This record gives sequence, structure tokens and C-alpha cells, in this order.
Amino acid sequence: MTLFWIASIILVALSGILVAWPFINRKENTDQALRDELNKALYKDRLTELEVENEEGLMDDQQELIADLKQSLLDDIPSQDQTKVESSINPWLVIVPSMLLTVILSYGLYYKFGAADDVVEWQQVNDNLPALSKKLMSPEGAALSEDEMRDLTLALRTRLHHQPNDATGWLLLGRIALANRDVDTSIGSMNKAYKLDSNSPDVMLGYAQALMLSQDDVDQDKARSLLGKLVQMNYMDVRVFSLLAFDAYERKDFSAAVRYWSIMQQMIGPQDERYQMLDRSITNAKNQMGDKAVTGASVSVAITLADTVNASPDAALIVSVHTADGAPMPVAAARYPLGSFPRTVVLDDSNSMVQGRKLSQLEDYMVRVRIDNDGNVATSQGDWFGESQATKMGQAVAVIVDRQYQ
Repeated sequence: MTLFWIASIILVALSGILVAWPFINRKENTDQALRDELNKALYKDRLTELEVENEEGLMDDQQELIADLKQSLLDDIPSQDQTKVESSINPWLVIVPSMLLTVILSYGLYYKFGAADDVVEWQQVNDNLPALSKKLMSPEGAALSEDEMRDLTLALRTRLHHQPNDATGWLLLGRIALANRDVDTSIGSMNKAYKLDSNSPDVMLGYAQALMLSQDDVDQDKARSLLGKLVQMNYMDVRVFSLLAFDAYERKDFSAAVRYWSIMQQMIGPQDERYQMLDRSITNAKNQMGDKAVTGASVSVAITLADTVNASPDAALIVSVHTADGAPMPVAAARYPLGSFPRTVVLDDSNSMVQGRKLSQLEDYMVRVRIDNDGNVATSQGDWFGESQATKMGQAVAVIVDRQYQ
């Protein structure tokens, strides 16, 4: 806004100079001298004519005509007072009012039609962009009001006009479009964000959310691919599994939907109000499966960490159920975010690893729990782990993670 006022002052000053310049650079008035010269020339020409006419005998009284000619010449000379008045007009009496009129008209018209209040509001919206962006990006998904959504859109479009390579800005614009169910705008914005930062989990998740709303099978396949990559990256966000679950349910892959909703339950815990809603979704999916529903025993595993364990918050928890002899190949396995301890997880036939071999078919089993730091399925040196003793099916087990692979 400061730049605008400086520019406006410069323009008004230039306008004032243009108005004043003719008066400042005024040339001396030579009309009187020119008129005198013309009168003299006319007087001499007329005298010559009178001489010719007198010689030809065409006039009776030459001197009287000459006297009349002199008198007419004197009558054409302006008085000294009139000349003085005309030359004594002060140019500043014209310049000052003209410049004042220019300033008043310029700023008066801007005040009336310049939308200064809108400009101030626009600048305030731009200043509020960080707070609105943080609110929109929060995992809790705090709802923005209609006015906040409009302000955020305006601020983002302004920012992206000046910074077209801002991946975060395109991501936010895409999320706003998602909230407004504007699928095309959302996919376009998310696509730009993904091209600018294809390794960002937030961008990948946002792009997958937008693509899931598309009616194009290619877009939906790409969304599943992105969600799969997020799972492989240990990006254990409830929204990832929620998208996978609802997509599986829509495709009538009810067993996969049950598995994803079960993982979500493990992530949020029974104290979360969404836990019961997920229970109902799982029950509904199992009812849809009919005879194919997952039935049989489940394995409840209580997990604690030894005091010596120092695990990264970004690590993943892998729980696997093996035959009682401790065979390396698990019968069932599940992967969870590290979370807090102690905690309890439950595995059932939906976690079975080998087709045709169900967890519920085991009579005895043992459980191995490992903290995975690098995303590799195979064990790595330095990984913390713990194992249970062989246990009868139907009995709960407790595992203490207190050893490291050497």
C-alpha cells in the first residue's frame, strides 16, 4: 500500500507540473508592438495613396484627410493603464487553484471509486494466511467457516500468482477444492503440488484423496498406488487406512475393508469416540461377506517395552504369529505405528499371510514383536524384538520387547 501512495503522489505532482508549465514558461506578450508596426505600415501606405490622389486632382483638402488619418492612428493605441492591468495578472492565481483542483479530484475520485476498503481487507487476508493454513492442514480436520474458506482461497490465489512453485500452496488450494467438492480443481491443484514435491507424504495423501473422488478408473488406480506407497513408507495416518477401507468396501472387497478398519481401531484405541463407529462398519462389512466372513479364534497380544529400549517415534511395530516351533515364516502378521506402551493388539484370520492357512487353524502358537526402524520387512541389525512362549490357541499372551538383533 505504501508503494501505491508514493506512486499516486508522483502522478499528482506530474499533473500539477503539466498544469503550471504554460504559466511558468510564459513568453512575453508582443501583441502591442506588432499592432504598432502594422498601424505604421498602414499609415504610410495611406499617405502614399493620398499623395497620388492629390496629384491627380481627386481631392479638395489634402491636409484635412491627413489629419483624420493621424487621429485614427492615435485612437488605435491602447491606454497606458489598460496595458498595465493586462500585464500585472499574477500567474500563481491560476496555478494554485488548478493544482488544488487536480489533487482534490484525483483523491476524491479514488475515495469514491477506488475500493480502498477492499484493498485493506485483501491485505489483512494475506496476513492471516499462515493461521488459516495451519487450521486447514491440522490432522483433526477442524472445519473452516464459509468466510474463512473464501479468505483462504483469495490469499492462496494471490500467493500462487507470485509463487507458482509453492507446493504447499497448491496442496492447500486442492484441499479447499476438496472441501467444496470441486473435484476438477482439486485434482489439478494436487497434481501441481505432486509434480513439485512428489516425496511429501502430505502431498501424496492429498493427491490420493482427490483422485479417489474421480469417476475415472485410472485416477482411482493411481490413488490406490499412492496410498500403498504411504503404507510402505510407514506413514501411519488414520486417513490413509480410512481411504483404503472405504475404497475396498466400494469395490466389495469386504475382507480388506475389515482389515483396514481393524488397523484404524488399533491406531486410535477404544477410548476414541470413532472406535464404536468403526465397530459398526466392521460388523456391516462382515454381514455383507455372509458365509465368507472371517470367523474363528483371535490372538490378543499385550506388549510392553523394556526400560532399555530407545526407539524412534517414526518406527513401526510388527507383530507376527508363528507356529509353536518358532518357524521364520509367520502364519499371520500386522503392522502398526509405534504408538505408546503398554498396549494390546488383536490378530485374527484377516491377518493371515498364506492363502488357505488360517490363524484360527493353529492349536499352538508363539508371537514375535519387532520394532522396525528402516521399513524393511526383513530383520535388521539393531532392531529391538521380543518373543512369547508357545501358547494354546484361545489364550492371551504377553510380550516384552527387550532384545536386539546382533
